[in-house]
Amino acid sequence: MKKIYNAWCKIEVAACGTGFVFLVLFVFLSAILRFFRISMSWNIDMALFLLSWTAFLGADIAWRGGQLVGIDIVTRKLSKRTQKFIALIIYIVVFFALGVFIVYGINLAWQERVRTYQSIPIPYSLVTLSMIVASASMCVSTAIKFYDGIVNFNKEA
Repeated sequence: MKKIYNAWCKIEVAACGTGFVFLVLFVFLSAILRFFRISMSWNIDMALFLLSWTAFLGADIAWRGGQLVGIDIVTRKLSKRTQKFIALIIYIVVFFALGVFIVYGINLAWQERVRTYQSIPIPYSLVTLSMIVASASMCVSTAIKFYDGIVNFNKEA
C-alpha cells in the first residue's frame, strides 16, 4: 500500500509540474499572439483548466510536505503534548472538511457535466473533478498525518 501511495505522490508531483509549465506556456503564447492580433481563445481555456488542476494538486503536495501556511503564535507557548493534541484536532477538522468538499464536489461535477468550455469541447466537470481528486488525495495525506501523530504522541520532539 505504501508503494502505491508513493507512486501516486510521484505522479501527482509530475502532473502538477507539467501542468504548471504548460499553463505558463499557454498564457505566454496567448500574450504573444495577442500582440500580433491573433486570437486563440482555446489557450486561455486550457490555461484555466490547467490552473485548477495545478492549484488543487499543488495544495495536496504542500499539505503533504508541511508547507502550507500555519499560524503557531497561539500554540507556540504551549507544551509539546498540547501542541500535538491540537494538531490531531486540526487533522480531524481538515479531514471532515475535505469530505464535505468531495461530497459537494461530486454533486457539482454532476451538474456541470453538460456545460463545456467556449472554445474547447471538454466538459467543465473536469475542472470540478480536480477538486474532488485533490481532496481525496488530501484525505489520505491527512489520515497518514493523523496516524503518525497518534503513533508519535508520547514521543518527545
